[in-house]
Amino acid sequence: MDNQKIGVLLSNLRKENNFTQKQVAEKMQISDKTVSKWERGEGLPDISLLSELADIFSVSVDVLLSGKIEKKARRSGRMDGTRFYVCPYCSNIILASNETGIICCDQKLQPQFAQKPDETHTLIVEHIDGEKYVTMKHDMTKEHYISFVAQASKEKIEMIKQYPEWEMALRFPMRGMQNIYFYCTEHGLFCQNI
Repeated sequence: MDNQKIGVLLSNLRKENNFTQKQVAEKMQISDKTVSKWERGEGLPDISLLSELADIFSVSVDVLLSGKIEKKARRSGRMDGTRFYVCPYCSNIILASNETGIICCDQKLQPQFAQKPDETHTLIVEHIDGEKYVTMKHDMTKEHYISFVAQASKEKIEMIKQYPEWEMALRFPMRGMQNIYFYCTEHGLFCQNI
């Protein structure tokens, strides 16, 4: 860790948030001399203070420890490039139009990468009454089931949550060629072009 780099970052974050050193110190119940020492690169915050400091500046602890905020190139954020994050503990589903840092149940989640469907994970799509009727011959037990199905175009995602012991059958509006994403609780994320 580079004390000088971290000090400059702390100073910049404090100024961006319009805090004085004294205000940061009061929030953390420490002296303003300690905050000044950190910003000059003459010391680092104790590990027990990092989480609180990160919360004050609305950044991650990783950002504080690295001493820099990575500026990523602006992307269009098209919906057909959405990243799916699925928590293995609570089954929370989080969508992001670009890669991001997501924490759920105290675990950092990695984006799911869609794989091509195999013979046990292939959607059957019929066109009925101007809609896509989507089914799949897949177990829907409490331990092994399709958790969600999502139809994605450039500007829209429509997601339908599925639950154990439900029949795997649902409808989507017709919208030409689309990617359909679906998540198996045992085998991960799949993507099928319809």
